[in-house]
Amino acid sequence: MAHTVLLVPVPALEPYVRARWEHYEPGWVSRDPAFTHAHVTALAPFLPDPAAADLAVLAEAAASVPAFDFELTEVAAFPDGVIHLLPEPAGPFSSLTGRLWELFPQCPPYAGEFADVVPHLTLDHTAAGVTVESVRADLAGLLPVRCRADRLELHHYAEGDCRVLASWPLGPSRSVDDLEADDATDQAEDQQDPHDADRLLA
Repeated sequence: MAHTVLLVPVPALEPYVRARWEHYEPGWVSRDPAFTHAHVTALAPFLPDPAAADLAVLAEAAASVPAFDFELTEVAAFPDGVIHLLPEPAGPFSSLTGRLWELFPQCPPYAGEFADVVPHLTLDHTAAGVTVESVRADLAGLLPVRCRADRLELHHYAEGDCRVLASWPLGPSRSVDDLEADDATDQAEDQQDPHDADRLLA
């Protein structure tokens, strides 16, 4: 069934994940060179046919989220057999999902199927000959992978028609110097002479 997904692409793992799609579902392998099969989902399913106003909201939301670094290290599996990698830290992904869901309350993560939404990158599914151990062995020379989440993308999924609909850069990340400058400003404001405020209001 055709659907759309908001996601953070992970190009570093694209060769592996794309190969698994080619193995299982070749009809769903994208011909769009900008499309990244390897990703961490931010919100899905999203609106089936987002309007221009929806895209404008997404652009603004992406710009308000600072880009961030994360690492993919350990292969694990959910109880339903989905073999995956968990990003560390997971907090920025959870915050991004929460922000998008707040903006689009009609699109609960995974249609509300799971009470606890865990950010992850899907690798495979347990089956005959496919286990956490076998996938871990396949990726032994690649992990850990250090990545940067620098954009939010909207992908369209349909058999024979998987493509990127839109892409927005995340906002500038905050440096240590910026954070220290903010702290210094806050401290200066806390130490301000209360009479200064009186003069400003006079």
